[in-house]
Amino acid sequence: MSDKRHRIRVQGSWAKPLPKNSGATGAVSCNHQSKNAEPVPGSWGYGPQKTSKTFAFDQPTKPIRNVPPEKVIEQEGDYEISHGPSGLSRLRLLPGFLQPEEADWMFSKLLAELPWSQKTNFRQGEAYEEPRLTCWYGELPYTYAHSTMAANTQWHPLLLTLREAVEQVSGRSFNSLLCNLYRDGHDSISWHSDDEASLGAKPTIASLSLGDTRVFGLRKQPPPEENGDYTYVERIRIPLSHGTLLLMEGATQDDWQHQVAKEYHDRGPRINLTFRTIYPEPEGHRPGAKLRFTTTQQ
Repeated sequence: MSDKRHRIRVQGSWAKPLPKNSGATGAVSCNHQSKNAEPVPGSWGYGPQKTSKTFAFDQPTKPIRNVPPEKVIEQEGDYEISHGPSGLSRLRLLPGFLQPEEADWMFSKLLAELPWSQKTNFRQGEAYEEPRLTCWYGELPYTYAHSTMAANTQWHPLLLTLREAVEQVSGRSFNSLLCNLYRDGHDSISWHSDDEASLGAKPTIASLSLGDTRVFGLRKQPPPEENGDYTYVERIRIPLSHGTLLLMEGATQDDWQHQVAKEYHDRGPRINLTFRTIYPEPEGHRPGAKLRFTTTQQ
């Protein structure tokens, strides 16, 4: 009981009235300021008050743009992917161009018997090794990335057989072949177009894949007003599986770039055979120079 009475007395002491002012000597309560007292600047309810800022919505100077969704092509067929001043860009996808057992045997033979080597390229005067192995077949040398692959007329017999089969289905003739070996998922080829002047205008590239599946990516060249910004361009994704043939035709090399990006999960080796037609370097062009489309081209 004594504790209870003590608590009541303590609580009651909190409720005692404030002491009254005692004249001139009395202190002014903080809650009862004198009418003649100067207001304290910055105190609540006194002094100059800041007006609340009004927020106005300004229409953006540039329209809001959405990044186009990436398209995926997996089914056999002919695809018109763009049509512009440079012409019509076409793809033809043929999964199962080679039967699995046949493709298995060819992959093993080419992996073991082709003269694979690592090419050294140059970028802004700096040398770097390509993140893949290559070899070249053709009566003429081939220059890209400021580095030349020497002419090689000693075609492997299996490659001659494959060239004939690709020519029959495509209706085109090819006199050269660039072979690429991607040893694992870390091997790659960066964004580029096969638009060297030695390949001529509107080249057809026939790409035959053997081995593990890798994603072949394409992105459209941005219009001049984008100043080289690829953020809002169209993109296409094509998984290229064992025995698949892909044809790139028309203005594809003028209007699109392609790549095989690095992949950071387990990937086995893949061989890519890219059949093409090469011509002597045009007069006035240095080896490996790009053939740029202009509106005056026919």
